[in-house]
Amino acid sequence: MKLDRLQPLNETTWTLAGTDAVHPRVRLFATRELLEAMDEKVLEQIAHVAQLPGLVGAAMTMPDAHWGYGFPIGGVAAFDADEGGVVSAGGVGFDISCGIRCLRTNLTLDVLAPSLEPLADELFRSIPAGVGEEGSLKLSIPELDQVMRGGARWAVEQGFGTHEDLEYVEEHGRVEEAHPENVSELAKKRQRGEMGTLGSGNHYLEVQVVERVYDQQAAQAYGLSEGQIVVSIHCGSRGLGHQIGTDYLVILAKAARRLGIPLPDRELACAPIRSPEGQQYLGAMNAAINCALANRQILTHLTREAFQRVVPGARLETLFDVSHNTCKVERHRVNGGERRLYVHRKGATRAFGPGHPSLPPRYREVGQPVIVGGSMGTGSYVLAGVSDNPAFSSASHGAGRAMSRRQALQRWKGRELIDELRGRGILIRTKSMRGAAEEAPGAYKDVDTVAEVTEAAHLARRVAFLRPKVCVKG
Repeated sequence: MKLDRLQPLNETTWTLAGTDAVHPRVRLFATRELLEAMDEKVLEQIAHVAQLPGLVGAAMTMPDAHWGYGFPIGGVAAFDADEGGVVSAGGVGFDISCGIRCLRTNLTLDVLAPSLEPLADELFRSIPAGVGEEGSLKLSIPELDQVMRGGARWAVEQGFGTHEDLEYVEEHGRVEEAHPENVSELAKKRQRGEMGTLGSGNHYLEVQVVERVYDQQAAQAYGLSEGQIVVSIHCGSRGLGHQIGTDYLVILAKAARRLGIPLPDRELACAPIRSPEGQQYLGAMNAAINCALANRQILTHLTREAFQRVVPGARLETLFDVSHNTCKVERHRVNGGERRLYVHRKGATRAFGPGHPSLPPRYREVGQPVIVGGSMGTGSYVLAGVSDNPAFSSASHGAGRAMSRRQALQRWKGRELIDELRGRGILIRTKSMRGAAEEAPGAYKDVDTVAEVTEAAHLARRVAFLRPKVCVKG
């Protein structure tokens, strides 16, 4: 990205050159080095987002931002329904409610090390992963409607996990205003066999070790210590969410034309929040969120069973589960007053600070756990939400791609990459050598830099660094 189009507000915050620096309509959280490595399309896309009706404050990008469909990945924007604010499918994405469930265990690396190889094999056998991969759970359409209404709570009621898990899941495992009747039959058909499956692409299940603790108070609240084994499950709403995104891009584009909303980019198809189409999309999107929450709950149960078969006595507790492709109704202070806003986060994670009433009592003093996923060869971070976050309580969701999948394929070979990672003590299990090459660690930004800048920009503070030991991918 060319920096002559930008002006710095401080070392980690930038806006468009020649615009109002006191009330910027575009805000990018990044260092000079991160910005220079970003595609020009990121700035173009977030500038287009800033032109949508009813925007409150600025359209923003997180430090891990890269080009996406409509919004850039790492894009955040809030809209007020009372001011004609819109909802955009391009501001949520196709993988609705993709997120990370992080589990802490009662194991240390010293104890688990002799069992890593059989554990990797067992997890690979137990966790359905891959393009179009289906699991053993086959649901009827009425049953799937129950999933879309019940979320992780439905999964727990079916015996997948415990009610204690729900205390540490966003929205306690279920969002309101989910309307399966707004979801197409094709979307439902695609999902009937995909509950309890990991998917492909950048989705993964990773066994990690806490290698470094930065904030002892927060780590203690989260139940983390150096040498401890944790597990991260990264996936979303699978075929259902993708089809909802596809369906509503068409529906919202027609609504924009009908209502005379000028779109700076056709990928930003949107409709007023209070329009029939806007309400229909929100109901379908919430149904997909519940589907994703249920999916990660089922995968948690399958992971626990796999651990028990290899390491009897292993205990896996939910640390936190948070999504990073959603539009959520939240209350935020703006210009001294509280407003009810529809916050789009695409490739960005909610990051509520200390004292927020939605947080579990165990975490309320230190802030919400924020999971920043890295690549399979580098590592991930647990951060904590902070007060006075300048991005509507949002933070980075991962390292963020530094090159396209096509570029990665030209540079790496899957088998060679897996062998190299094994030499570094990281066991990869995947059905696709091509997929492994596409997800090569070098195809992503440096996760350490992203975490450092996320902290420097006052979006969240670092708590712990997690090093991968086993990674299961589709």
